[in-house]
Amino acid sequence: MNLQLFSKVLIANRGEIAIRIAKTLHNLGIRSVAVYSKADQDAAHVRFAQQAVLLGETSADSYLNPQAVVQAAVDTGAEASHPVYGFISENVELARACKRAGITFIGPNEHALEVMGDKIRSKNHVAKAGVPMVDGGSEPDLGDTQLIEATKNMTFPMLIKPSAGGGGKGMHVVESHGELAGQLETARRVAKAAFGDDTLLIEQLVRAPRHIEVQVLADTHGNVIHLGERECSLQRRHQKIIEEAPSVLLTEETRARMGEAAVETAKSVNYVGAGTVEFLVSDTEPDKFYFMEMNTRLQVEHPVTEETTGVDLVEEQIRIAAGETLSLHQDAVVSQGHSIEARVYAETPAAGFMPSTGTVLHLTEPTGDGVRVDSGLRTGSEIGTEFDPMVAKVIATGSNRAQALARLDQALDEMTILGVNTNLEYLQHLIRDPDVATGDMDTTLVEQRLPGMVFDSPTPQHAQMAARLVHHGTKSPSLAWNDDGFRLTGVVAPTYTVHTVEEEPEAFEVALCTEAQLLPTDVDHEFVYHDESGTQTVTLISEAPKPEGTRIWVASNNFTGVMSVLDHRAQVLHNLASLEAEERGVDPQVRAPLPGTVTAVHVPDGSHVTAGQTVVTIEAMKMEHPLKAPLDGTVTIHVADAQQVRLDQNILTVTADDTEDGE
Repeated sequence: MNLQLFSKVLIANRGEIAIRIAKTLHNLGIRSVAVYSKADQDAAHVRFAQQAVLLGETSADSYLNPQAVVQAAVDTGAEASHPVYGFISENVELARACKRAGITFIGPNEHALEVMGDKIRSKNHVAKAGVPMVDGGSEPDLGDTQLIEATKNMTFPMLIKPSAGGGGKGMHVVESHGELAGQLETARRVAKAAFGDDTLLIEQLVRAPRHIEVQVLADTHGNVIHLGERECSLQRRHQKIIEEAPSVLLTEETRARMGEAAVETAKSVNYVGAGTVEFLVSDTEPDKFYFMEMNTRLQVEHPVTEETTGVDLVEEQIRIAAGETLSLHQDAVVSQGHSIEARVYAETPAAGFMPSTGTVLHLTEPTGDGVRVDSGLRTGSEIGTEFDPMVAKVIATGSNRAQALARLDQALDEMTILGVNTNLEYLQHLIRDPDVATGDMDTTLVEQRLPGMVFDSPTPQHAQMAARLVHHGTKSPSLAWNDDGFRLTGVVAPTYTVHTVEEEPEAFEVALCTEAQLLPTDVDHEFVYHDESGTQTVTLISEAPKPEGTRIWVASNNFTGVMSVLDHRAQVLHNLASLEAEERGVDPQVRAPLPGTVTAVHVPDGSHVTAGQTVVTIEAMKMEHPLKAPLDGTVTIHVADAQQVRLDQNILTVTADDTEDGE
């Protein structure tokens, strides 16, 4: 069947995936409409689409507002809306609002969304079909007391999960009865904030499981197929990091049974469109698998399936929504080669994965055989705290798994993002791990490896590079770069102090020695650095100078990150601040490490706290960050629940306990 496709489609999402959808629409000759919030007014996806509509100031009144999305579709003449993933992609209210407005919802029917969008209901529904389940308490509307009662015959560890959520958010591992009440309280708070629904379920935690999911496609004519599996076992805090297709764990017999179970799951709710059925597989008993959930949308990791099967899943979604039959039958689905995806996040792994914010000052994305980058970045992109910190995906495909891993390693090495910290080096640590290389991995591997990971740190060479760039900026253009590579003459070489930007910064005292050279190239921000140890090409870029120093971003073959260069004036200011800090002792004030929202104030204002006690929790980039008392004493709290806070805002102050001598 070859029906008329849509002429215009609204993409109800943002970032890299909105651009990904727009590319397929363009290939099909369909015009795309982007939507955005005020924070995204200069985002790459807004510029990429043929038309863009401002929905509101914040996520709540833009990407999370079904009525605003549908009204934008009506106003622009879009005939369909693609919800993609995240935000309200699995919200039945969006599907209903589209239906009322005569807009085609590029997704499943309302029944499938209602059943599979509720983890409790979906588990009970699928269990009736005979699909294996892990033990747990999964009745609707259970309070904390009832959930605790439901676990009395279960053994620890257990896993708390939001019924309405996905993506690992709000999931908490509980190791003992003593932790259960507190973890339930936290899980409800996170679930309410992330999904607007604090309903929870609790289930037996399968130690060292493999996370394997199956991609399904279903049309409106009753045809349902699967396109093989993806392994998503490399996770941190239940959030996928690296995904691949196919899984090295499964035998052909288990693969076939799992595919059949996924198809039957889709058929049980008359599913339409692209969906994913997720399973837990025991690493010690790989022939056994347990249903986790069905995601009624496109998955973040869909590219690895596209690369191994040659099927454009977004095109299939659009054709299905337009009423066409599936373009292929189950027997025609052939998986070739191996594909691996790595998620690039704006975060600082060496600092506990603290989300990183700022402006992208320089961007280089890898290319080459078997390399694909799905990105929402451009030079000048603003990375804030309102959205998930994932900024891009790097996908590498090869004829076999070893080649795919090698290509991914090289691609990550070639990718450069300056202006915000990223997890690129961390991703390379993971794919170079011997157990990952052999496919011997489970969902606990990442957490096991983290304590032993050592990240690159700047050296005196990097400090010399950064100081030279700052010094160049203080000279007139005619004198800045000499034919001999900016050799300095004179009796006394200029000196700078260069600080690393870390929780415990290291300082380098740099004299601009004549043995080192920094030569500009024809490429913007690229330099050739030479000293007695050899020559290397580096990328250097400066932020705007400030009285306290100039931040210089460095990308070299053994370090990528930021350093702060202090000239004489900045050194004086720094020394004065250090003396003041020494006199003051432990800072009684706790400030916001990044902009965010207060999600909990754990103690009353004026109460006594002890050093290390969590007093306030803030949420940023969909992650919670506990702020703790720096010392024993009486706390004064300067914020309230749900309050928006800015970077470095004073959150709480602790007045120290009096000492015995009255000091």
